[in-house]
Amino acid sequence: MASNGAQQAFAPVLAAHSTMASGADRAQKEQAHHFLEQFQKSEEAWTITIGMLEANNVDAAAKLFAATTLKGKIVYDLHQLPRESLPNLRESIMRNLATFHAGPKPTRLQLCVCLANLAIQMTEWKDALAHIVSALGTNPSTLPCLLDFLRVLPEEVTHGRKIALTETELQMRTAELIEDNAEQALALLTQYAQSSPAAAQNPQLFNCITSWMREISLENIVNSPLFGVMFNALSVPDPFEAAVECICYLISETRDVDETMQSIMLLYPKVLELRPMLVEAAREEDSEKYKGIARILSEAGEAWVLLVARLPTEFRGLVESIVEVAALDQERDAVSHTFTFWYDLKQYLTIEKYAPARAQFFDVYSKLVDIMIGHLEYPKPESGDEKDLFEGDREQEEKFREFRHHMGDVLKDACEVMGVAECLQKPYNFIQSWVQAYGPQAAPNRVPEWQKLEAPLFAVRAMGRMVPRDEDTMLPRLIPLIVAIPDHHKVRFQAVMALGRYTEWTAEHPDTLQPQLDFIMAAFEHGTKDVIRAAALSFKFFCNDCASLLAGFIQPLQQFYAKYLNGLQVPSQEEITDGVASVIAKLPLEQIYPTMKLYCDPIVQNLMALANQAKDESEQKVVADKINLLTIFIEMVKPHVPKGQENPAVKYCQELFPVLSNLISHFSKSIPILERVCRCWRYMVISYRTDMRPLLPELATKLIQGFETSRQGCFLWATSSIIREFSAGSDEIDASLANDVYQFYEQQAKTFLHILSDLPPEDLPDLIDDFFRLTGDMVLYFPTESITSPLMETIVLAACSSLTLLKEEPIIATLHFLHDLLGYGRNSAPSSSLDNSRHDVPQQIQDRVKQLIAASGAQLVQRLMTGLMYSFPEGCFVDASGVLLDLFELMPEQVAGWVQQTVGMLPQGSITPQESERFLNNIRQRIQTGDIRMIKTILQDFTHSYRRRNVAPREGLGRLEASRFRFAG
Repeated sequence: MASNGAQQAFAPVLAAHSTMASGADRAQKEQAHHFLEQFQKSEEAWTITIGMLEANNVDAAAKLFAATTLKGKIVYDLHQLPRESLPNLRESIMRNLATFHAGPKPTRLQLCVCLANLAIQMTEWKDALAHIVSALGTNPSTLPCLLDFLRVLPEEVTHGRKIALTETELQMRTAELIEDNAEQALALLTQYAQSSPAAAQNPQLFNCITSWMREISLENIVNSPLFGVMFNALSVPDPFEAAVECICYLISETRDVDETMQSIMLLYPKVLELRPMLVEAAREEDSEKYKGIARILSEAGEAWVLLVARLPTEFRGLVESIVEVAALDQERDAVSHTFTFWYDLKQYLTIEKYAPARAQFFDVYSKLVDIMIGHLEYPKPESGDEKDLFEGDREQEEKFREFRHHMGDVLKDACEVMGVAECLQKPYNFIQSWVQAYGPQAAPNRVPEWQKLEAPLFAVRAMGRMVPRDEDTMLPRLIPLIVAIPDHHKVRFQAVMALGRYTEWTAEHPDTLQPQLDFIMAAFEHGTKDVIRAAALSFKFFCNDCASLLAGFIQPLQQFYAKYLNGLQVPSQEEITDGVASVIAKLPLEQIYPTMKLYCDPIVQNLMALANQAKDESEQKVVADKINLLTIFIEMVKPHVPKGQENPAVKYCQELFPVLSNLISHFSKSIPILERVCRCWRYMVISYRTDMRPLLPELATKLIQGFETSRQGCFLWATSSIIREFSAGSDEIDASLANDVYQFYEQQAKTFLHILSDLPPEDLPDLIDDFFRLTGDMVLYFPTESITSPLMETIVLAACSSLTLLKEEPIIATLHFLHDLLGYGRNSAPSSSLDNSRHDVPQQIQDRVKQLIAASGAQLVQRLMTGLMYSFPEGCFVDASGVLLDLFELMPEQVAGWVQQTVGMLPQGSITPQESERFLNNIRQRIQTGDIRMIKTILQDFTHSYRRRNVAPREGLGRLEASRFRFAG
């Protein structure tokens, strides 16, 4: 029992914990959360958590918090305790563990984790397992504690990188705790399993076996009494789930089939014996049991798929069992377990070596396709309401949609095994059967048993990617069937989407184009939005792939385009624009300019009319969407123009440019419009490259003015396209033009640096991202001009400042810029798209980079180390440690000194002097031996360990974390 003094010590913790679980206001919860986070890392937490565990007046939730906090202390903060006090800590944990022998289970489990992590770090505790077995294994009441400990010990040792042991120490401790005790663990578990029928059905037993399975010889397990115990447990409800997990893990350990063949031959009959149990579970509608058996059969299929291909006769029973999983799964809950197996088996059966097996399994795949098409059917609602097939269950509806696409992948696998014609024959037969049975009864929007027609259409759509362009057996029969289907919105949607998958085939069979295109274009008049969206997407595919066939129909296509464009939703407008633009791209050069005017001028007129009326944000968004349609034409229509001849697309761009410039001026605060205009200008440069030279001065001026006025990053990524296209060193770019381009960049850089001097980086994350991407391009394409520029000192300082951000994208952009810059200092310049060969970097440039780092290196190293230890998102770790390595390779001694300065600035108590000295000594040794690249690993280990211990939230806050997220919301 805790003393009064101890109770007084933990009273604030209980109060804060209670606040987090109460209906207190946001400010109180934030304060309580902060207090508990600080408490978990404090030295006082050692005694307070033990006191809370031993007190009678502390509730179960608070005791669980105490146990979890204690676990964090042992994992991260054991250095806070004198070494001689560890045995007392051990005895205290074991005493509390015995107290919680009957539960609550989560607290008992956390205390076992505490004991396991203490055992890993108490390297002087050589008889840990024997000690705990003697203390907890002799009394039946504490056996659950022992089983929990046996379960968590291998798991904690496996994840021992959290612990502050060296790699060598951890390897030694793994051998002492796990490898040397594997046989004893097997003996203990066997003895326990044979002690009573209840023990043989205890889920804890199977959790322990699973945990130790990687450590105990596979052969020893399958030849032990535990092997039969596992499979017997499948007949009992309580241990069923744990036994399934255990058996699946055991099977997964046999994936190296040549090494484990003896064990497989013992396992295989046991697995086949589960087939009647699967049938029984389906008959009794026991979904949990069905899913468990299905999982075991599928795991066996995945593990032994190579044997299935090698020995198709011997392993046919397994394949048939897995087909049965799919066939009997009326709820579609378990069939997903089989998907990986069918993919893996296809991978083998399509190799010529296994052609005999492919022939033997043809009938299995034939049955599988029928089953899958059956599962693709939409449900029939009990209410009879066809408008809501899932009766309000949106989660179930989304799950079904996702499931269908996975089933489509299985159908693709079947195509590769059976052959495309044989697979397409299946949905053809389904459609034909429907036509014969229900066709005469069908009328528009009254289609009986439409699910049986829609499902095979989905199957046809799913197989589209697998069908070669020269297929001439099934598609000539299928296409006429599809374009004649009755008008039900779900069926029509699927038919339209299916045709869109075969447009490459249609391009090779032009006689089938007209009826398909008529069917697609008629769908634009449909009353259902989904069908119209599908029609727009399929229209795009038809135009993309059959552009040469449609080039003679420019006028009718334009009439169709103008008729439907403004009535469509924005994504569909973009899709049909993409389609007609791809047809224009196939026209002869002399037709490009008049045709672009024919299609684009109406958009421009509509755009100007909308712009004159656009007042609020939503109206401006409409204007922006229209600009994007023009961009699609520019992106798609890229004529090949002989040198010295005017580019007809650029001629049209010259007419378009004043319109876009006026939009920039008029809507200087509308981010959607600014971004879309810049995107349009960017694609002009990307598509027409140096043909854009006549527009370049005017474009550069507008980009400079736009950036100064709006401070939006879109002007920088438009600038970047010019940098890349008109870069120094290109044969088509003279020195005068290259200099003009550099001066253009420099003006943008000065504006950015001025903005950064006015506002803190956290207010400008996207702008910083765009600027350092642009500057990275400058370093790549204009290295001499940009690196030797006086501006570069300020830019490097801006990079240091930007590394204080918390957002991943701008940090990554900044780090990539720094990596490329430092490459020049190390005579390892990044290669540009213009010159992939490696050349020595001029000494002048190398010296300049070293000069830049000498001036800002201390600050840069501090920012990088601080980011890695405190603030960087996880996605930045690799790049940040890579830049630190670049610095070490450039100036090892100086950087080591800057790292030492940074470590010296860390808060007192956050690391021990011994850890600091060991870290710095490791760096010095690597510098002395010339093994600089290993420093990256040393840095990563140190910063990760520091962050886990001092910054990352500890476990145990539970609902508290959820409360915190609610605050943020």
